[in-house]
Amino acid sequence: MTYTAEISRSNPGCFVFLVDQSGSMSDPIGGEAPGRKADVVSDAINRLLTELSVKCAKEEGVRDYFHVGVIGYGQSVGPALGGPLSGRDLVPLSQIADNPARVEERSKKVPDGAGGLVETTASFPVWMTPIANGGTPMVAALGYARRLIGQWLDEHPGGFPPIVLNLSDGESTDGDPGIAAGDITSLASADGGVLLFNLHVSSVGGTPVEFPDTDAGLPDAHARTLFGISSFLPAHMRTYAAAQGKKVSDGTRGFVYNAGISAVVQFLDIGTRATELR
Repeated sequence: MTYTAEISRSNPGCFVFLVDQSGSMSDPIGGEAPGRKADVVSDAINRLLTELSVKCAKEEGVRDYFHVGVIGYGQSVGPALGGPLSGRDLVPLSQIADNPARVEERSKKVPDGAGGLVETTASFPVWMTPIANGGTPMVAALGYARRLIGQWLDEHPGGFPPIVLNLSDGESTDGDPGIAAGDITSLASADGGVLLFNLHVSSVGGTPVEFPDTDAGLPDAHARTLFGISSFLPAHMRTYAAAQGKKVSDGTRGFVYNAGISAVVQFLDIGTRATELR
């Protein structure tokens, strides 16, 4: 179980993002900047899809080093990509890069060359639109991901193990997610078991609990449940997390509790670190 398989066009990797779209995701996110939880999470995933596309771009275009699924769960459970990719489950990265739902012009501040900042605009591709409606059917979402990953592994048995990243702000409303999570992590490629990482998005702010190796400091049973179903970080992810200033050990899990904006961004960055591309 080494998590060292080479990622290439003939041996791609797989990411599945499970995004809580329940009504409570319309609440403000805690922490250092304003914004609804649904907006912050959607922006972070849209930004990550752009960064993945850039990372995998070569002279001939974006190479299909990854297949990506974005699944929303709230009033219903299903694909959350919009525009030309609406209704699609796992999509090769080149098709994602070529088919955003829309491109927005957003303001941003950049250095002015004299020690200050100046406001300008930049294009921002959008694949996923924020939704906040309904309950939190996490068990159904995990089951959906398990079916996708099982099919993907049948076609790519030797690949780097798929990574599932679950982003939610509340407890499951359709049962204990433990069994459904175990069904996912019981799957494996020849290179290792499927990885499941969990991030709790907070409304209250405060210091997040990031990549812990014990549940001793977690505030409630819900947090301990999410910790317990989260996979251990593979060695190369621990190395990267340590380089980003995170305290890690051999028991570190892919789990963040009480996340604000910066923690959401870092969670996605660390959780999608795979091996070098070829």
